Amino acid sequence: MSASVQRILITNAKGGCGKSTVATNLASLYAAQGIGAALFDHDSQRSSMRWLSRRPDDKPSIHGVDASATSCLNVTRTWLLRVPENVQRIVIDTPAGLKGDELVRQTRDIDCIIIPVLPSPIDIQATADFIRDLLLLCKVRERHIRLAIIANRTRTNTLSFKALEKFLATLKIPVIARLRDTQQYTRAVEQGCGVHELKSSSARLDHAHWNQLLAWLEADTVNTPAPVEPKNAEHTPPQSHPLAQ
Repeated sequence: MSASVQRILITNAKGGCGKSTVATNLASLYAAQGIGAALFDHDSQRSSMRWLSRRPDDKPSIHGVDASATSCLNVTRTWLLRVPENVQRIVIDTPAGLKGDELVRQTRDIDCIIIPVLPSPIDIQATADFIRDLLLLCKVRERHIRLAIIANRTRTNTLSFKALEKFLATLKIPVIARLRDTQQYTRAVEQGCGVHELKSSSARLDHAHWNQLLAWLEADTVNTPAPVEPKNAEHTPPQSHPLAQ
């Protein structure tokens, strides 16, 4: 496998936070940019694989790997990382409840970790505990694995969201995107598309958030955290990364 291949883990121990939404949209965004993408699904619910099965033939192809049946077995890492030669980005969707040795195994050979989180008190506390496991058990910073948060279904003026940002600031973990609560993501799932592939004017409101995520993932300065998105980011689209133009 080429050294230029990047492996991006989408994970959180808390269920229902939008891991599959982030994984499928990110894989389709890379594919749309002409970047060879693979989508690994370790979740037994197979949400990412069902999404991929609906993907229209006229959309850029994504290499899918249903790893759910083998995620807890003693399979070789060579098999788990086997992808076509054209693949440059591997997006990995994980199940809820990862902990201990399984969490350590899932973070092996990973370049970036994206943690989706809902801005509710229960989700914030569960995510706080999960981040501590990543830092202390998996030692992601010592291994130079980049770590960032996506705030999902956000209402930025809530006390819960402000508490989340305050907590993340203490750990110096960036919030690289805030995904709004919209039916556009449901439409995209039904069509096997990414939200950026929908043609509606409403869906275009979400493009800036994905451009910001792409910019952070493709940043040249590997060990420098991206800044937290400005408070008015919903009204001022961030500058696009060249790949997203």
